Amino acid sequence: MSAAKETASEIDYYAKALKAPRIRDSAARLAEQARDIGWSHEEYLAAVLSREVSAREASGAEIRARVAGFPARKSLDDFNFEHQPGLKRDTLAHLATGAFLAEASNVVLLGPPGTGKTHLATGLGLRATQLGHRVLFATATDWVTRLGTAHQNGRLPQELAKLRRYGLIIVDEVGYIPFEQDAANLFFQLVSSRYEHASLILTSNLSFARWGEVFGDQVVAAAMIDRIVHHADVITLKGSSYRLKDHQIDSLPSTRPENTAE
Repeated sequence: MSAAKETASEIDYYAKALKAPRIRDSAARLAEQARDIGWSHEEYLAAVLSREVSAREASGAEIRARVAGFPARKSLDDFNFEHQPGLKRDTLAHLATGAFLAEASNVVLLGPPGTGKTHLATGLGLRATQLGHRVLFATATDWVTRLGTAHQNGRLPQELAKLRRYGLIIVDEVGYIPFEQDAANLFFQLVSSRYEHASLILTSNLSFARWGEVFGDQVVAAAMIDRIVHHADVITLKGSSYRLKDHQIDSLPSTRPENTAE
């Protein structure tokens, strides 16, 4: 066996032992380039390891994105800023760095339906998976159902502790369906358990002033809002629904009674 083949065989063995088969492929592809350019041994090793790390990070991000349960893959790059001219790109760019996750801060997106709240929440969540964070996405009603099941099984404290291991939880559509008192209390416990421990992103079609209507108790709502916004970026989106921008709403039949006055 030639020296080159023997070395290739050793690399193959070591790559399998390290459970890093891509090292074998990268080493072979980069070897000729290293010889042609005159890389040092250290430069060649760094290039091979860099390819392995990049591949692992990409693979890990894809797995984290699948586990997160996003309703659709929507990135921040795809967001239509023309529909939200008041949205500060600098604010969004800063959030995309993931700094708020390191600080266990929250993001709240408020605005009418169809203004891009879920898109932005998903985009920030997707970016978090790329930065190495574990993420879970669900609607407010789905979260309450999950917590309710855990409560019924006597495992609510364990479930809340498990969820704290996720760097980011996204709660979509707060306010679309009012909560009964038990559900409101469960939601409050979710917020409280993550306060200053891990981040939340919440979207809502209602202003904070109307959250008391959702949770059926102004005191509970106020306590919840206090914990959410203590460390948070609150972004208010305005305007009409982006989903309806190409539809002629004015052409729909009016449901208002006709004015028959002369």
